[in-house]
Amino acid sequence: MVVHALPRRLTKAVAGTVTSLPRIATALTELRDAAKHLERLATFAAEELPEIVYQLEGIREQLTRIEDRLGGRNGEVSPAARRTGSRPPS
Repeated sequence: MVVHALPRRLTKAVAGTVTSLPRIATALTELRDAAKHLERLATFAAEELPEIVYQLEGIREQLTRIEDRLGGRNGEVSPAARRTGSRPPS
């Protein structure tokens, strides 16, 4: 009896494997597409990051100049800070 059940189990296992192949192929295709998309995103980020760093450094320099103009020597702005003679903002 055990000998007769073995071929049936093997047949079921092979049939299950064959019917799952399209789902496996679909999943692999989706994984490949996701990997390509991640590669494009990484390339974009690698190209844009130096420009972003350059722009942030420029903004930092502008803020430092504004801070120096507003605060005088120590960079603090307070009601007791020395006035520059410019009009107050409206």
